[in-house]
Amino acid sequence: MHNLKLNYRWGMIIVILTLISTLTACGNKDLIRIGTQTYSEPKIIAQMYKLLIEDRTNLKVDVLPDLASSAVIVGALNQGDIQLATLYSGEIFNNYFPVQATNDRAEVLRQAQEGFLTHYNFNWFNPYGFENTYAFTMREEVTKQDHIEQISDLTDTAKNYKLGVDTTWLEREQDGYKAFTKKYNLAFGKTIPMEIALVYQAVATGNVDIVLAYTTDARLKAYKLKSLKDDKHFFPPYDASPVMRKDLLDKHPELAEIIGLLIGKLSTETMIDLNYEVDVNKRNEKKVAEDYLKKLGLLK
Repeated sequence: MHNLKLNYRWGMIIVILTLISTLTACGNKDLIRIGTQTYSEPKIIAQMYKLLIEDRTNLKVDVLPDLASSAVIVGALNQGDIQLATLYSGEIFNNYFPVQATNDRAEVLRQAQEGFLTHYNFNWFNPYGFENTYAFTMREEVTKQDHIEQISDLTDTAKNYKLGVDTTWLEREQDGYKAFTKKYNLAFGKTIPMEIALVYQAVATGNVDIVLAYTTDARLKAYKLKSLKDDKHFFPPYDASPVMRKDLLDKHPELAEIIGLLIGKLSTETMIDLNYEVDVNKRNEKKVAEDYLKKLGLLK
């Protein structure tokens, strides 16, 4: 029943997107639609590309926000309902095509670029410069006090810490807590399952000592938290890249240079700061995007 509901919802999304695409295409054959997931990060980047493309070409750009997941983004790209989006290299492990299991960043990126081009005719560009993946996170003052920079630094002290963690991650066999303790040869003194949205405040207030968070979340800055380096590469890489339908790029090759303007220009720290402006300071995504492009000298 659950799968039927998901399939129905996905079907409705495609129907709606197709209708929108048909109507707008009739009125403007040079319209590009950028799709985004539900969170601020891809929405900010989408606004950057809207501004850059409209500034440098005669093309018009619409942003279609709040698509439910990266899997929905892939489906919408494949249907042609959107032509550009931000996706993450670790998405290859969600059964789109055969892949080789690896946590090597360069190899995961290579498989994403080659696989999506071969199987979907997508052009997967090089990364912006940040990844959005799981990271063990602590209060900054605790990491300084206990001299902790990377996960391996916890080998002798993990038993003294309470871990707050996403419930599903505790239960996953292949890439969850059990596999993690084996990889790093350490275990925390106590594990406390909780919703991912609650972990940031829980560690900030000292209810737990360490949490599993996301590397570009604005709350890292809001609560003065520090993510530890995954020095044994347990978590798969999720490097963010622009992804465009190749037929659009073939029709408008000038877009490659415009897309390239942001490649390597968005570090993890930068993305946290931009997300903070939207999520914490409640600023408009387009204005945040515009200000950053002006800072880079890409807009006047």
